[in-house]
Amino acid sequence: MANMIPPEMLLDFYREGIFPMAVDGEIRLYDPDPRGILPLEEFRVPHGTKKTLRDPLWEVRLDTSFDEVMIACADRKETWIDECIFHSYAELHQGGHAHSVEIWREGELAGGLYGVSIGAAFFGESMFHRVGGASKVALCHLVEMLRKGGFTLLDLQWVTPHLATFGAREISRSEYKRRLKEALQRKGKFELKPSVFGSK
Repeated sequence: MANMIPPEMLLDFYREGIFPMAVDGEIRLYDPDPRGILPLEEFRVPHGTKKTLRDPLWEVRLDTSFDEVMIACADRKETWIDECIFHSYAELHQGGHAHSVEIWREGELAGGLYGVSIGAAFFGESMFHRVGGASKVALCHLVEMLRKGGFTLLDLQWVTPHLATFGAREISRSEYKRRLKEALQRKGKFELKPSVFGSK
């Protein structure tokens, strides 16, 4: 597992509710209790973000710069994205199971996020911004795509105060596993459609 986690093994981790992170030079597996999710039916856009979303300069793209999004997410003082994680998810992206939602502004990548899609579950991994508000725009468009695509579970791993403003909350591990099992039995469609937010 030194250079890359095999794609099917990585997918099996997610099917079991487990995800990997690189910590102190080794790959560790996590199965938090409680677990952070963002219930799609409870998603809310904070007042300040509504104004940000209306900015016509945002351009939303899907899966056009996956590697660059991962590199940008790793570009911070402390990161759990090492070469093994990068290559593993890049390979998963090539197989159609990992996706990036990208926010562009005047031809430059301004922010975005990436995660893993299996059945009707989307497992959010990381997000970043180079322009203020860009990661919020990415999250809003992700939720919109998941709703339109028939997804039932958006896994956030852990809840931060920032994500809580959008409706994220914690549930028990047993409740998470129940929701995960149901989501894996469905089929979601992950694609970019015309947006209600007025972006390009």
